[in-house]
Amino acid sequence: MASFHLSNCNQNLFQTRTDLKHNLPSLPSSTQFSFLPTLRRHSGAKFGDLRLKSLTLRRLQVVSQLDKSAEPLNSSNEPLLKIGIIGFGNFGQFIADGLLRQGHKVLATSRSDYSDYCQKHGIEFFGNVDGLCEAQPDVVLVCSSILSTETVLRGIPFDKLKPDTIFADVLSVKQFPRNLFLEVLPPGFGIVCTHPMFGPESGKNGWEDLAFVFDKVRITEKSVQEQKCDNFLSIFEQEGCRMVEMSCEEHDRHAAGSQFVTHTIGRILSHLDLESTPINTKGYETLLQLTKNTVSDSFDLYYGLFMYNVNATEQIENLDRAFETVKQKLFGRLHDILRKQIVERVPVQGAPQQARKPTSEAYFLPKTDDIKDLTSFAATLPQQDRNNEAISVPGEAGAGRR
Repeated sequence: MASFHLSNCNQNLFQTRTDLKHNLPSLPSSTQFSFLPTLRRHSGAKFGDLRLKSLTLRRLQVVSQLDKSAEPLNSSNEPLLKIGIIGFGNFGQFIADGLLRQGHKVLATSRSDYSDYCQKHGIEFFGNVDGLCEAQPDVVLVCSSILSTETVLRGIPFDKLKPDTIFADVLSVKQFPRNLFLEVLPPGFGIVCTHPMFGPESGKNGWEDLAFVFDKVRITEKSVQEQKCDNFLSIFEQEGCRMVEMSCEEHDRHAAGSQFVTHTIGRILSHLDLESTPINTKGYETLLQLTKNTVSDSFDLYYGLFMYNVNATEQIENLDRAFETVKQKLFGRLHDILRKQIVERVPVQGAPQQARKPTSEAYFLPKTDDIKDLTSFAATLPQQDRNNEAISVPGEAGAGRR
């Protein structure tokens, strides 16, 4: 069996980095690597200090695939977590991949039957939430839609879970699940609100440098619960995420000005039926991609971003005012141009009247009393232009009378 031994673990951290760079340059990107917790423990350094800029984390993952019978390496002081996912749709499966890459045990339950998928990926699937709770996961990760979260949470048999179970969510709004968790969950349960600022499309090539927002709402300090919470968050850190600790209120304020506005613009563009052209600009292609990404999400998700974020209404009103401002600038300039052209034709009082020789280049407008329809404009054309218009063009008007 292939194994990886760390020697001289108390040596200088810089030397350890150098050794890793020279000894592991050709590791395949698909390998699994879990000696980092051991290195962190022996060196006393935070994991963030171990991130090697010259190598991606995926290339630093030692693979148990070198020996298919090998189990993922993990320190006894950094125990594997048992993580239960409620709501195992596309996003739940996407998150599960990262949990599995870090060697943790994943349980899943959902309204739909994903037993075949779970069997292929080494995930234990339960037909109902009761069975998942009886397995007593360390962390329950709620991956349901925003609109169904309350119903899902109130249907969980909390008495079947361990008294220090940690609940986490991945919703795109944060104040709503925080308040809901605080209201519904038993007092001893831990609460950490998270929002991966990426999804199956943006994170398909890895999670390196993608933002992961979290707020430790209720975690007992200096306890096993705190250790499990840190271990859970380290999964995303070890996957390369940019960890952002932020209050739920601050998250929702920022999200309304970014995520909700993005979805709103995408939804508006989708009603224009935009199509690709032979002369697309990069900007237009960006709009097409934005529209595609936006409408691929359900309208329930978009409605949830609006309904459960108190800042969303303000942003809708801001967008409306911004659009009106742009229209006023456009039509205001058009009005100024037309008015200037009209005023220049009005003689100044007391100024000597000079005969103006009409030319084909002169700007023309008929008198207001003479305007009956668009043909009245022809009456103001210079004589030469009217004569030119009288000349028939072969192949046009006369062509139909051959």
